[in-house]
Amino acid sequence: MGRVNKAVKTNPTFAIVVDGDCESWYINMLKRNEHAINVHLKPEVPQKKSLSEQYKRVLELARHYDKVIWILDFDVINSETRKAPKGDKTTLQEFKEYKSRITADYKNILIIINNPCLEYWLLLHFENTSKCFSNCDAAAKQLKRHMPDYEKNQRFYTRHGNDIYLKLKPNLNDAIANSSRLKSLILIILIRALQKCINYLLWMK
Repeated sequence: MGRVNKAVKTNPTFAIVVDGDCESWYINMLKRNEHAINVHLKPEVPQKKSLSEQYKRVLELARHYDKVIWILDFDVINSETRKAPKGDKTTLQEFKEYKSRITADYKNILIIINNPCLEYWLLLHFENTSKCFSNCDAAAKQLKRHMPDYEKNQRFYTRHGNDIYLKLKPNLNDAIANSSRLKSLILIILIRALQKCINYLLWMK
C-alpha cells in the first residue's frame, strides 16, 4: 500500500492597502499585539496617493497574496467629489467603477468603506449606534465622550504598552456585535478575516 502524504499547510497571507495615517497606526498595533497574524500593510509608510494609484496597487498585490483588503474613508471620497469641477468624473463615480471591476473579476480582494472614517469603528467599541456622522470630526467628538483623552496622532495610537488596539481590545467583542447589526461594511470584516487567520494558525500547531 502506497504511502499517503499529508498536504502541506501554508499560512494564508494578507495585504492591507490604506491611504490614511490612523488606519495604518491601528493595523500596525493589531499586528504588534496579535503575533500570529501574517499581514502586510501596504504601503509600509503611508503616502498620499490618488484613488487610481491605490486601485492599481491593489490589483498588483492580488497576484501575490491570498487576500487583499483595501480600506477607504468615505469622508475623503465625498470631500473630493464635492471639489470636482462640474462635468468632470467625480471620485465617487471613479470608485464605483473600480468596485464593479473588482467584484466581477477578483475573488481575493475585499473593499472596506469606513463611513465616514476609522473613528466610527472605534466608537462601536463603546456604543451600538447607526448614526450617520457628517464628517470625521463629528465621529471623533462622539468618541471622546467615551475616550476623553483621544487624540488623532501617532503618539496616542502607538504608545508602547497602551496603544489604541490594547486600549480597545477589552471591548472588541462589543464592537463586533455592534458592527454585525449594521448594513454598511466597517472594519469588522477586516477583524473577522484576521480572526480566521489566527484560528487557522492555531489549528496548524
